Amino acid sequence: MLILPAIDILDGKCVRLRQGDYDEVVEYSTDPVKMAMRWVEQGAQALHLVDLDGARAGAPINKGIIEKIAKASGVPVQVGGGIRTVETAAAYLEAGAAKVIFGTAAIENPLIVMAASDQFPGRVMVGLDVKNGKPATKGWKESSTQNPIDLAKRFAEMGAAGIIYTDISRDGMLKGVNLEGVRHFTTNVTLPVIVSGGVATMADVSDVLELAPLGVSGLIIGKALYDGAVDLKQALAVAGQ
Repeated sequence: MLILPAIDILDGKCVRLRQGDYDEVVEYSTDPVKMAMRWVEQGAQALHLVDLDGARAGAPINKGIIEKIAKASGVPVQVGGGIRTVETAAAYLEAGAAKVIFGTAAIENPLIVMAASDQFPGRVMVGLDVKNGKPATKGWKESSTQNPIDLAKRFAEMGAAGIIYTDISRDGMLKGVNLEGVRHFTTNVTLPVIVSGGVATMADVSDVLELAPLGVSGLIIGKALYDGAVDLKQALAVAGQ
């Protein structure tokens, strides 16, 4: 299982939000590139980057910083936040991203996943950020009435490479992963799933690792790494990296 440190960028800084709330910001570094290199030096084999300004604006805002990370890190990076067109996805991939993540755009216009996947096979993922059982959109400010599992099945048919599944209620809260929710989701979809939200201890890492046979291919860790609750080297070792 791949362990991906999260680097969320807001106003050019590395931050974490509580439950996706832009009013609940904790700043960890004024230099996201330096932070990325810190995780790579500790053994990270991939990074999860989010342009929080872009997610709210619906267009890339921190692309320059993300491009620097992609070039400097030397590891694959997956990028989300504000990717609403195939052209934006192409620009990120050309800038060095290994994969791009459609969130709001995929839910509002699923055909964009097909268009992007046709052009960039194996490099397009979909972020399903779930709150109260429904997908959230536009930087988690709005919600959809659609069923996440039904959406995931449709995205599979359209060529998506995988799903980033985030439980917003757990994100940034250090309250543990919603294992029941993850298990229900993964057993009903065929795409590889990267889990995000709630990791608080090494026990959470081990618990998610046990779901690998169900299709969990990765785990994104944010606040727990930044606060020191989880040691990256230890998490990587448990995951076999």
